[in-house]
Order: sequence, then structure tokens, then C-alpha cells
Amino acid sequence: MNAPPDTAQHDHPALFSEIGRMLDDGLIISNASGEIQSANTAAVRFLGEGLVGAQLEAVFPMQETAEFIQSRGTERTLSFIPDSSVEMEFKVRIRRMEGGQIMVLVLDMTLQRNLEKVRRDFVANVSHELRSPLTSLAGFIETILMNEIRDWPTQQRFLRIMEEESGRMSRLIDDLLSLSRVEVDEHIIPDATVPLMEVVRAVIASLETRASKNNMRIVLDDRRPPGAPRLVMNGKADEINEVFHNLIENAVKYGYADTDVIISVSQPQDGHVVIGVANTGEQIASRHLNRLTERFYRVDKARSRQIGGTGLGLAIVKHIVNRHRGTMDISSSPQGITRFVVRLPVVAAPASGDWHGDLTDDHAGETSDEVTG
Repeated sequence: MNAPPDTAQHDHPALFSEIGRMLDDGLIISNASGEIQSANTAAVRFLGEGLVGAQLEAVFPMQETAEFIQSRGTERTLSFIPDSSVEMEFKVRIRRMEGGQIMVLVLDMTLQRNLEKVRRDFVANVSHELRSPLTSLAGFIETILMNEIRDWPTQQRFLRIMEEESGRMSRLIDDLLSLSRVEVDEHIIPDATVPLMEVVRAVIASLETRASKNNMRIVLDDRRPPGAPRLVMNGKADEINEVFHNLIENAVKYGYADTDVIISVSQPQDGHVVIGVANTGEQIASRHLNRLTERFYRVDKARSRQIGGTGLGLAIVKHIVNRHRGTMDISSSPQGITRFVVRLPVVAAPASGDWHGDLTDDHAGETSDEVTG
């Protein structure tokens, strides 16, 4: 015959203790008057040392706890936020077992609460980012439809602004879709072969015209020895392209005119290559650096919107780099030199039968603003 629940802890202390150790949630057992007799490791981690011998009312200082003990209730669920410097939230399920002992299950709801907050903030940010251009478009359309603007030059100016605002919404939607895609696939390691330097050179070539409008150059500083093996990695080419396109385009957008954007490539070490993207502009204060990859985080919101930023580019970069099992570091000096350093794993170049082209990089060791294929 099975032991009744109230005697289980006394009859099988080793089993009860083992169950407590296996639980990720806190488990507390007290006597009928609320004096704690045992607590598992998770409960101590959540609520601190010294639980055994303490009163439940002291550990959970809420009126509901006292009412439960005094009324000899059978079961109750409470929400509990400890008074501490660390923001945590718990769901506390209290149950009185046969014989009077009280079992308390402490469920950590902090992550769920934080995820919910992230979701709310994300929805609010997206709504705000879309509402602004939509409001602008609606105002201009209403003005034109009411025939208040009769001269063509003014209408043209309005139409250009409307085009810019619709383009801003389109870019935001594209970035949202891209971010959603990379977040879903972040745990999946891509296994296609990507010729890294070919991707970097193609990105540089695509942005040179934009850089030249500010009298800027994009300089590739390849620090590998001449004739070095091609840099090959397992990955997804369009995502690696997106990483360097976002980083180099940002460097051009936020760099001062008449300066160079430097793309540095190191000799691989420990199976990883380090590629840096540096520009010269305004220094980014240290308090901002760790938050630059957050969704919709901007150092200068007005300037970011003015130059067409969505606030999602670096978040996309972070997730893509994570997916490819790489890392990214950001620094900004008092001289205004800001560097984004990406460290990515590389593999040996494939056998000649699997590779369309030379196995050595003819451009290794070059430092030039001329980009060749």
C-alpha cells in the first residue's frame, strides 16, 4: 500500500530530496504552522539562504500567505515579487497535504515576464515607426485631394516627401521580415560553402558610389600574406553579404566626409578570421555601445531617420553572426574612430573539384581602395 502524501517525506527522505534536486523550480515543505522544514537548491537560489527554520509568512510576506496558514486552506496560487535589487517575479503555488504539512512550489516567471515586455516594446516600436510615415502620407494626400496645392513645384515637393516616407516604410518591413527570418533560423548552423573575401569585395563594390558622394573611400586592408589560401566558411552567402553590407553602409552613413572607411582582414588564427569595419565620425559614448544591437535602439534617433535607418540593421547583424557561430565587438575612441570587429569561423578551402576558381587568393595582402573580383 502506498504511503499517504503527508508521510512521503518522512518515509522516503532520500527520494524526496532527489526529486527536489531534479526540479528547476523551487520546492519548500513546512509543517502545519508554516515553519519550513526543507527547501531544495532552486528555492535557495531564488529566495536566499536560511530558509529552513524560517516561517513561510516571513519568506512570502503577503497577507494571502498568513490567511492560508490560519484558515487551513487546501490550495492557493499567488504572485510574488521579492523586495531585492534584482527584478524577479515568481508564481507561488501553496498546497496543504493530508496530515497538515504545507508544500510550496515556486515557479520563476521572470523570463516569461521579460519576454512579454520585449514583445510589448517591440509592438509599440513597430507601431510608432509605421505610424509616423503613415501620418505624413495621409496629411499630404489629404492636402492634394482638397486641391489646396495648385502649383506644380509644390506638388512635386510633396510627392518626393511621400516617396521618401513610403520607401522608409518599405525598408522597415523588409528589415522586420529579415530579422524574423534570422531569429527563427538562428539555432540552425548553415552548411553551404561561402567564399568570404568574394562576398566582402562585392559589398564594397556595391557601396563605392554612395561613399564617393561624400568624397569618402572604402579601403580594403588585407593583412594576410600574398598567396594565402582563400577564406572559406560554412554559411549562407546572402546573410554574410547582409552582415557586411549593413556594417559598411553604416560606416559610410555615419562617417565624416573626406575620410576613409577601412575594412581590415586578419590572417586566420585558431580557425577564425577577424574582419574589422572602421570609420571616422562622432564618438559613440560607452553607455551606448552594448545597446547598439538592440532592436530600434538609436544613439541619435532624428539623424538615423533622416539618413534612412530603421533601427534594425545591427540587430539583424548580431543574429546572423550568432547563427554562424561568430562574435562581434564594438568600440569607439575619443578620436571618433568607431570599429565593428566580426570574428567568424573559417574552414579549409574545398578540393579543386568542388571549387569554381583558384584555391589561393590572388588579392591577399593588398591594401587598396580598388575592388576586383
